[in-house]
Amino acid sequence: MAVQAVERAVSADRPFGPAVALSCRECGERFALGPVFACTSCFGPLEVAYELPAGDPEGLRRRIESGPANLWRYAPLLPVPAGVAAEPNLEPGFTRLVRADRLARELGVTGGLFVKDDSGNPTHSFKDRVVAVAVEAARAFGFTTLSCSSTGNLAGAVGAAAARAGLRSCVFIPHDLEAGKVVMAAVYGGDLVGIEGTYDDVNRFCSELIGDPAGEGWGFVNVNLRPYYGEGSKTLAYEICEQLGWRLPDQLVVPVASGSQLTKIDKGLRELVALGLVEDRPYRIFGAQAAGCAPVARAFKDGHDVVRPVRPDTIAKSLAIGNPADGPYVLDIARRTGGAVEDVTDEEVVDGIRLLARTEGIFAETAGGVTVGVTRKLLELGLLDPSLTTVVLNTGDGLKTLDAVSAGPRAVIRPSVAAFRAAGLG
Repeated sequence: MAVQAVERAVSADRPFGPAVALSCRECGERFALGPVFACTSCFGPLEVAYELPAGDPEGLRRRIESGPANLWRYAPLLPVPAGVAAEPNLEPGFTRLVRADRLARELGVTGGLFVKDDSGNPTHSFKDRVVAVAVEAARAFGFTTLSCSSTGNLAGAVGAAAARAGLRSCVFIPHDLEAGKVVMAAVYGGDLVGIEGTYDDVNRFCSELIGDPAGEGWGFVNVNLRPYYGEGSKTLAYEICEQLGWRLPDQLVVPVASGSQLTKIDKGLRELVALGLVEDRPYRIFGAQAAGCAPVARAFKDGHDVVRPVRPDTIAKSLAIGNPADGPYVLDIARRTGGAVEDVTDEEVVDGIRLLARTEGIFAETAGGVTVGVTRKLLELGLLDPSLTTVVLNTGDGLKTLDAVSAGPRAVIRPSVAAFRAAGLG
């Protein structure tokens, strides 16, 4: 990988904006910007380090607010070149923040409850954010094929983004994903490959493929482009704070698969504080998992720092990562902020989907059912303060996980008023 990083250094005419290096999250060693994801000294994960614009928060706020109504309004805070919004892309982001008063009444939340609804992205999940940033890295490094290991949503996002950018795509998924996600991943014309096994088996295969000649010229968004890919999740934090009137939420409930989204949301919040864009005050972050794949929640409850891998068995397949790469960092953030990591059963996931749909008209995929279910459980356990402003994330569209919820007509009648009344509907 080190040789490939030298060969694929970022070109001078496509700088990475405020990004200056890759930094190891464990030992702090720095590396030149390139398609590498692990520290050569301690094998810790790498993330993007910045020299962010400072000294003029009001000017930066005005610049952001005058930008496009998508995630590129935050380009000055992302590892992307200048003028990125003009490149052919799906323009994801700046999705709605829904004030969920009816859901709040059902749950007993009095301090203000909001749903950050990322089902409005181009391929109907938050993955469009992370892929958008990864595509810019792929272009900068001269990659010609975009790839990933995926539990479904990412495969669709990569296929669509590659098609829009004029790149080839080849994505890998577990063989038993929900049919809706398989269709969405395949329809964009790239190669879709099912792998016998779990997501963790798929991810290991992709890591091996990177080192093989067959993977030469490939940008794997969540492997060799992972440091850049992960930064796209920061835009969730940016948007939530901007949509709340440039203030931090008191509490956030975030679904946990690999854990990257939660860690980057925390990073984004801390950046906004450092830049003076929001007032510095305490916030708490809570992680949400399904009981059939809850290694981080288990480690949190047991007081452990190490996350022991599990074999997933849950309807929440988008969260079914048994060996989450960022699991230990999720634990650190939950403990540092005074949050927690909790899990709910598949039955509670379905109840969460139905509750959000019935109260707010938002049809969430299973990951959204997890966050709503965990929010209710955290309130029952006294871990979530109902008097504080709380934001719950819905990261995808329920049309992708139709198998999880059975629904149909209340009645089938003849086309007459008499039949309508006879059915007890009038």
